[in-house]
Order: sequence, then C-alpha cells, then structure tokens
Amino acid sequence: MDTAATPTHCPYCALQCGMNVTPLPQGGVEVTERPDFPVNRGALCGKGRTAAEVLSPAVRLTSPLVRSGGRLVPASWEEALDRIAGALGSVRERHGADALGVFGGGGLTNEKAYALGKFARVVLGTSQIDYNGRFCMSSAAAAGTRAFGLDRGLPFPLEDVPRTGCVILVGSNLAETMPPSLRFFSELRENGGTLIVVDPRRTRTAEQADLHLAPRPGTDLALALGLLHLVVAEGRTDEEFIRERTTGWPEARAAVMGHWPEYVERITGVSVPQLREAVRLFCAPESAMVLTARGPEQQSKGTDTVGAWINLCLATGRAGRPLSGYGCLTGQGNGQGGREHGQKADQLPGYRRLDDPAARRHVAEVWGVDPDALPGPGRSAYELLDALGGDVRALLLMGSNPVVSAPRAAHVEERLRSLDFLAVCDVVRSETAELADVVLPVTQWAEETGTTTSLEGRVLLRRRAVTAPAGVRSDLEVLHALAARLGVEKGFPADPEEVFEELRRASAGGPADYSGITYRRLAEENGLFWPCPAQPATEEGGPSRDASRSEDAGPSGNGGPAHVEPPAHPGTPRLFLDRFATGDGRARFVAVAHRAGAEEPDAEYPLLLTTGRVVAQYQSGAQTRRVPELNAAAPGPFVELHPRLAARLGAAEGDPVAVVSRRGRAVAPARITSAIRPDTVFMPFHWPGEGRANTLTNPALDPVSRMPEFKSCAVRLEALGPGDRGGRAPGPVSGG
Repeated sequence: MDTAATPTHCPYCALQCGMNVTPLPQGGVEVTERPDFPVNRGALCGKGRTAAEVLSPAVRLTSPLVRSGGRLVPASWEEALDRIAGALGSVRERHGADALGVFGGGGLTNEKAYALGKFARVVLGTSQIDYNGRFCMSSAAAAGTRAFGLDRGLPFPLEDVPRTGCVILVGSNLAETMPPSLRFFSELRENGGTLIVVDPRRTRTAEQADLHLAPRPGTDLALALGLLHLVVAEGRTDEEFIRERTTGWPEARAAVMGHWPEYVERITGVSVPQLREAVRLFCAPESAMVLTARGPEQQSKGTDTVGAWINLCLATGRAGRPLSGYGCLTGQGNGQGGREHGQKADQLPGYRRLDDPAARRHVAEVWGVDPDALPGPGRSAYELLDALGGDVRALLLMGSNPVVSAPRAAHVEERLRSLDFLAVCDVVRSETAELADVVLPVTQWAEETGTTTSLEGRVLLRRRAVTAPAGVRSDLEVLHALAARLGVEKGFPADPEEVFEELRRASAGGPADYSGITYRRLAEENGLFWPCPAQPATEEGGPSRDASRSEDAGPSGNGGPAHVEPPAHPGTPRLFLDRFATGDGRARFVAVAHRAGAEEPDAEYPLLLTTGRVVAQYQSGAQTRRVPELNAAAPGPFVELHPRLAARLGAAEGDPVAVVSRRGRAVAPARITSAIRPDTVFMPFHWPGEGRANTLTNPALDPVSRMPEFKSCAVRLEALGPGDRGGRAPGPVSGG
C-alpha cells in the first residue's frame, strides 16, 4: 500500500481548505494539516479534520441498489445502469425530452458539473436541469452580474481582508460555517480595521465585531438603503468615482432618499445612532468592503438586497480599487464552479448564457452538435422540483438531498414520491436516496481527481489519495455508461483530466475563461484565479502554453519529456481594478426600494423564523450526521428563542416546542438565549424528520435569481408537554 501523503482539499465548504490525506498501513485514512495553502494555512475545522470518516465502507454506499417489492436491494452495476437508461428512454419516448429532469449539486467537481450539463442537453435533449447551488448564492450572482458584468464570489483573495479599513459582513456566521476564515477578520481588527456584522442573532461571529446590527429578518434591503441615505445626507459620496466609473447614480440616488433613518429604524429595528455609527466606520478609512452571505441573499428580494449593498460600495468608491469592493461568501464547496460550467438552467460552460446565439455556437462546436439542437433555458431549482410528477416524470439526481434541503420540503418530498422514476447518485444513503428506484454508489473527494473553484474564484486541484471500495464508480463513469446506453458512444470520457481539457475549450473566451488552466499548472501553482485565458500575459498575440493534454506532469500523466512553453497567463486574483466587465467598463447602479417580504407576521403567525447552520454539521447533514464526533457536538435540531418569548410561551430550556408555518410543523427542543431578537426564532436545517426546518420555509422566489425565501417566514409557536408531539397551543405567542 502506498502510504505517502497526498496534498488535496477539504470536501465541505467553499474555503476548500488545503489538507494532506494519508492511507494508514493498519487501515483507514489520516487527515493532517497543510500549511502551504494560503486560505487556511493549515487550520482545519472539525468537519475537515473528520472528513475521512465518511470514506469508511461502514457509513457509505458500496453497491448499487434497485427497488424491488417496495424495498431497495443490492444489484449489479449492469442491472442498475440498464434500469436507469431504460426508464429515461421510455419516459422520453412517451412524454418528450422535457419530461426528463436532471438535478445537480454544488459539491460536484467542475468536471462532473460540466459533464452533467452536457449529458442533459446532448444525450437527453432536455432543458430541465438545475442544481442546489440555486439555493446558495444565486441572488448575489444576479446582482453582481447586473452591477459589474461578471459574477465571481470574491473579486479579491481573502488575504486582502486584513489589509482593508472596514468590513461590513452581512448575514454570515462564518465563525461556524467556515471557521478557518475567521482569522482574516481577527487580523483585520489587529491591524486597526473595524468589523461590522449584520445578523438578527448575536452569533459567534457577531461577538467578534466592533459593531453588531441586528435587523428583523427580511429587512436587510431597508438597512442598506438607510445607510446609503446617510452617506448622501452627510456628503460622504465619492463623486469622482461615481462620475468616472459608474452609470445610473441619479436614479439610484433618488430611490434611496425616501429611506430616511427614522423610517429605516421602524422597519429594521436598528437604531438611528447605530446606523450613523456604521456609516462613520465604513467611510472613515480609505478602503472598505461589503461581504454578503445567505442572510440577505436567501430572500424573495435577494437580488435587489445585494444590489443595495453594492450601491453602497459604488457610491463611496469602495469598488474597483485595491483592498475595496463587494464580495459574496459562497457556501458550498464548488458552488462557484458548479454554476459556471453548465448545470444551471440558463447557463453553458464558461458562464455563457444559454440564450446567447454566439455562446450556443461556440459550445455546440466543442460538443460537435448543431446549435439549434441545444434546448433553451429550463426551470430553476425549486420550480423544477415543484414540477416533478407533472410535466417532469423522471429525474436523475447527483449530489443533492432536497428532501432535507429544499424549501417547503414536505411538498418536495411528495413530488419526488410522485415521479415515474427517480435515480440518485450519492456517496451515502441520503433521505432522498431512500425514495429512489435506483441508487448508484459513487466516489467522493479523496477517491477521485478533479477541480473545484473556491469562494475566491481560485481553481484548485483535488487529487485522488485513496482507492474507492470495490463496487463504487465515479459520476463520470456513470454518465459515460448511461450515454452509451442511450445511443451516444463518444463525448463522455470517464477520465477527469480529459473532461477538463474539453471544459477548457468550451470556456475559452467566456466570462469564466479556464482555457489557460491545466492540471499541471494547478499542481505547481497551488491553484489559479479565473479568468485565466490561454493567451500569454506579457506577449502580444500568439498562443499561450500548450492547450493540449498535459502529459508530462499532471496527476494522471505518464512522466513524458519536458518542453519549453511561452509565458502563460497568471490568472486574475483581483478583478475590476482597471474596468468593470460591462460593455463600457462602468459599474451599474440599480435603483431599488424597500419592499416587504413575501410573508410578514400577522395575528395567526406572529413571529419570524430564520434558518442557518451550526459548526458541527454541513448542509443537509447527509455526510456529517454519519460522523460520531460531529453528532456528539450537534446531535439534533433545536429552536432558538429569546427568554421573553420563552416565558410567554411557558417553555423551559430543552422543552419540546412546535414551530408552525403555513406549510407545516416542526418540533425540536427549546434553546433559550438573549442572543436572538424577541420577535424571531431560529432553527438549523441539517436534520430530517420532525425537526426538519425546511418543512416550514417559504418557496417564494426572487423574480431575478429564482432564489427561495429561506431566511424569513411567518410562524407561531406551540408549547408541548413531555412526550407530547400533538401540540397544545395557548393561543398565538407574539414577540412583544
């Protein structure tokens, strides 16, 4: 057995922390620190340290399963693949190509995301493909594209954060969701900078802040507009920057003037003195940043909300300059790359628009198909899930667990059950896999080579460190086999580097241009920031490094002879310093105004529910709930409520509490804390069953991004006696 350590990256969040993975002689795998990677500098959270435990055959799938007699039973790969191909072909023949759905995941590598999008459009011929990254940062992506002409999570490396003057962190509890990143914000304060945290809860992150603003859930838009109103009123705008590098300011300025401080205080609950202090801290230094996460983004007005924070940056000249700008903290491990390369309903590889004729021609040429044969844009993620069992009769799902993670989850579970056929590819037997007709066991992070793109826009190489158990195949092998069974013999290689080489060609010239990136360069340079075109950085014209497959140093190469290459593009760590990615190079202000959430409290549902994560679990918990150390730290769901609210309800710490919305009911123990607003309750969303938070959440969609409103919905609480799950409501309990 080869027991050498392999440098690779964590399978969880978008930090993609560097780590070393070593097979142990006695069996098992060891994860150790990798100090050379600049994002985490060796630090790992509990999830990263224990990531190897999910590699164990004891907790993961190792054999295909097929439904027989109402149960999932082991089957051969040939039988399982034949069933999937037969069912997809039959449904297509009877109901048409758009009766086939494909649902991907933000944890898939770039190669898998690319191949899955190509499979949907070329092999199945369906427009019905989207992925769970729609639930992650789609509002930020839409707002960033609208303002800057380009969406990349962070337009600068995390290493810039400690060197700026002020950061406003909106709706992120990164101390729990991505703990190794907290050091950048601690260093910011050590260097004399200030941190402002916007969150309805006093989280572990908010405790680190110089100023904590705690708005009502769903009012981040009003808060941003109120801050910009004060910037204008106090004469803090950067008129030279606005004049030379932006358009649309008169309309945006007019829209913001109705959001005077006292009005914003009434909407948000944030006091006028706090609003003024936030503006002072943000505008005092020469440089500053605004970083958003799911809090402001997972709203039915998320695109406009993020747009308002971008307007604040533009009006103060805090964008397109060193150590300044707007950025989004991507959540899922490959949430960025996952949407850049084709598994999103409206996009083709390279972040090209599916409805752009030139983009269709370029990608179709790479794929060897007629551009007119490519289907148009399909439904967004929730809309696709909502259509299951109706227009969409069969679904191929990879790397997602919507039974737990989707809004209005009980309804989504019902739609999944109504399908004619469901096939799931996953590492573990998730709650969604339990509903499938066929389940395929696939390789995971340490068992395969592939690339991911971190929250910084840094493309990284995850290397295979261990051999997968017998009976497990990669997602690329699955797509290769299914394509062949459905009549497409070529174009779906199982080798990830071969897929990446095609991805490079497909992305060339697009907004997310990877054409200058190779596996060898990623290994040698510790990742590269896109855009990284195939042209040399300093030469006029001419080719860059050889765009052919790297045979001499890639992880799957054969040690061929070295060759001399011209200078290669170095990648783009920092965007927009010279111009924005719009036609005229100017950033766009967008005039927005506050509007209420899709569902406001009323007499029947007088409270607001917001949801989020805890440090020991990840996303739907399908993997982390199988790790004993993480389960011991976070064994189950809870309902966080303020002491005044608990007293009105008559609930003590640990008592079961029912949270009821218009969509359903969840039950979990009370966790009483003054760190939350009295009019708000919080639930983490990692668990299935009666404590499933997403049973309650609202699928109201943002009109631009199609993001559901996870972060705010109206609820009531019911006190429960010991052992009582039926509920005995003493009448509506308000947060007064």
